[in-house]
Amino acid sequence: MSSHLSKYLQRSAQVISKSFENIVLMKGAEGPARAPKTLYTFNSSEDIQQFATGCDGDIGGLSTVNLDLDTRPEVTEPIGKQATGLFWGDMRLQVKPGFESKIRGGYAGFRNKTRPAFLFGNLTDDASAHEYLALRLRAAGDPKTHNSYFVNVQTDGPVSTDLWQHRIYFRKKEAWEDIFIPFNNFIRTNAGEMSQTQIKMHRERIKSIGISILGGNSGVEGKYELGIDSIGLVNEEDVVDTLSHLESEKDSSKEATSW
Repeated sequence: MSSHLSKYLQRSAQVISKSFENIVLMKGAEGPARAPKTLYTFNSSEDIQQFATGCDGDIGGLSTVNLDLDTRPEVTEPIGKQATGLFWGDMRLQVKPGFESKIRGGYAGFRNKTRPAFLFGNLTDDASAHEYLALRLRAAGDPKTHNSYFVNVQTDGPVSTDLWQHRIYFRKKEAWEDIFIPFNNFIRTNAGEMSQTQIKMHRERIKSIGISILGGNSGVEGKYELGIDSIGLVNEEDVVDTLSHLESEKDSSKEATSW
């Protein structure tokens, strides 16, 4: 019980600290900070515990989902890490007997858990000063599954059920890639369908970020495996610097992609 209370108080302190910096110290007077910002890492058991998973198997489907820590040297050493996250399982389109007309199979995903701040609601992330969502990922498993991944962003906006999505495109298999997705390219969806009205994402208050594999959308089945090292925020100058750095190094184990 004391450990849970301690976490709540720490989160409340974060909210108070942020408000103090913004209001009392007038931090915003100098303009928003544009430096790259890491939101989540996947390099320890504590990191992995920040995320929740789900799949159609939870409600009558046959897909499975796992989010574990991967310590295989052949996976982690190319980026100089001792461990990275591993999102994996079986993607199945069929469902259990009796559920054929009730649910649609073919999905699995993970997202960060809600972060209650005890006295001040839930913690959110402000991405208003950044143009890109940055992900370091590694596509493996059945190659058929590689084009079925999506990144999902949920904000504390006017419609709580809105989910902003963008497909993840990979250029390599079984190799780490730095992927940069412009926030302006995300599509607003609701209840799994693209919304007819597209509005600007409320980036000032991001509640959750996650990744899903949607085999049902493309009719894809198979064993999926996605390595995750980090999720963060960057701007155009950071994307250019990363691309230039990788080009100069000619690093065959890691590549950057901007969409």
